[in-house]
Amino acid sequence: MTAPCAVVLAAGKGTRMKSDLPKVLCPVLGRPMIHFVLDALEVAGIKQKIVVVGHQAELVESELSSRSDSIEFVLQQEQLGTGHAVQMCREKLQNVDGPTIVVAGDSPLIQSSSLLKLLDSFAATQPSLLLGTLEKEDPTGLGRVVRDESGQFTGIVEHKDASEEQLMIREVNMSTYLFHTPDLLWSLDQLRNNNAQSEYYLTDCASLLHDAGKRVEAFAVLQECEALSINNVDELKLVDERMRAMGYA
Repeated sequence: MTAPCAVVLAAGKGTRMKSDLPKVLCPVLGRPMIHFVLDALEVAGIKQKIVVVGHQAELVESELSSRSDSIEFVLQQEQLGTGHAVQMCREKLQNVDGPTIVVAGDSPLIQSSSLLKLLDSFAATQPSLLLGTLEKEDPTGLGRVVRDESGQFTGIVEHKDASEEQLMIREVNMSTYLFHTPDLLWSLDQLRNNNAQSEYYLTDCASLLHDAGKRVEAFAVLQECEALSINNVDELKLVDERMRAMGYA
């Protein structure tokens, strides 16, 4: 497999963080949380990294300028969804000859071991898209991964749209995507924003590829700690405590 590229989504404001900082610069263990994401990518051997910046972009770029690893920046002027964020990277992705992994910059508990397992699985099966998923005891509020009778991925259904039967599914989408780059570029061109928020969702790329007859796979490889996201001050405190307990500090 040729060298993978990573796209790190880091454009959000983090309105509920009670801070003027861009969300990814809010500190965990006294360090801006995005550094832990970039560290995990680096340990997994992913050298090429594109960071999508938006809110107070110059602060994020300045903070990351001290890192020794190579980072390119792409500006998402308007925050029109995760799919739109990756669309902003289209020009840089044209030159990527390996797969592209897309992760969130506000997920400091992402594990390099999980990324390596995803990369190994992708190299072995060569799908259009490999989703990193998680079996979660309480999947409330999260998108469920739907499979057919043979266990093959058929789609993602959001919690609010799920049937009673689908609400019983414990495998959830955690917004960790590993794409065959040409198929990613194709699906980005097909994205539409005909939803209540008028945003372009990267999640929709999975159904677009599946419906086009491309192979989409889901691999429940993520660890329980990777489900801890940071959307407010309380969740920031919880992640800080968990990372201390795991020996990060």
